[in-house]
Amino acid sequence: METNKLLQSFQESWNSFIDRVPEILMAILIIAIGTFVANKISDIARNTIRGKSRDPLMTNFLVKAIKLVFITVVIMFALRIAGLDGIATGLLTAAGASAVILGFAFKDVGENFISGIILSFNRPFNLDDTVSIGDIFGKVKAMEFRYTKLKTFDGKVVYIPNSDVIRKPVFNFTEDGFFRMEFMVGIAYENDIDSAKNIILETIKKHRLALRDPDHEPFVLTDELATNAVNIKVFFWVDAEDYRRDALMIRSEMIDQVKINLLSTGISMPANIQELKWYKE
Repeated sequence: METNKLLQSFQESWNSFIDRVPEILMAILIIAIGTFVANKISDIARNTIRGKSRDPLMTNFLVKAIKLVFITVVIMFALRIAGLDGIATGLLTAAGASAVILGFAFKDVGENFISGIILSFNRPFNLDDTVSIGDIFGKVKAMEFRYTKLKTFDGKVVYIPNSDVIRKPVFNFTEDGFFRMEFMVGIAYENDIDSAKNIILETIKKHRLALRDPDHEPFVLTDELATNAVNIKVFFWVDAEDYRRDALMIRSEMIDQVKINLLSTGISMPANIQELKWYKE
């Protein structure tokens, strides 16, 4: 008796499934077409947004968001076509409950995702900016929902969780296009400090890439009366668009020229001096 009921129930379920096969096939076809259309809409949205925004990170975020929403709507519609309204409602309910459960289980993933959304609309850097986040220093190459991609100047690619970008201080070296650099020059105690300062300052000002305007004027100052020399500190501004290479090359050229000009005018740059004392037994 129980076996007959089981077989009858199985037969009814099978017949119901057979009756719904056309609807299920239609739903599968709708999902396939919807996925194809979503990709096309993403391409159109990317081109449209690029034409109105110069921010590639924002473009990437909006395109992915549009595609995700469209595919979700298509799947819900396909389930209704297949007569699976209950499953669609159950999926939405389960998604809500799962979001709470997974939120505790994968706290870091959710935190990085939300941080990525925040950074997409309120971000302290743009693509190819030179930034320092925590101990990581490099150029911004990409930003996804969960991480920000940096490439350091020694060739390493670093993926920083977006939650760290939100929590940690972010130093942007190229946002306003200017960066101040410095170096130290030591002269002998018997040399005239003011003359040395004037020579150094004129050398810096004559460099073709040194910035000179009211807000970015180079200057020098006496920094320290050291054991073997009077240390003079030199400050100057450079264009920071390509911070690492160009700025360091400019600094190197300035140091070389300062050395040449100081020595040519008779100002010595002493090395370390050691004093030896002999005592009688």
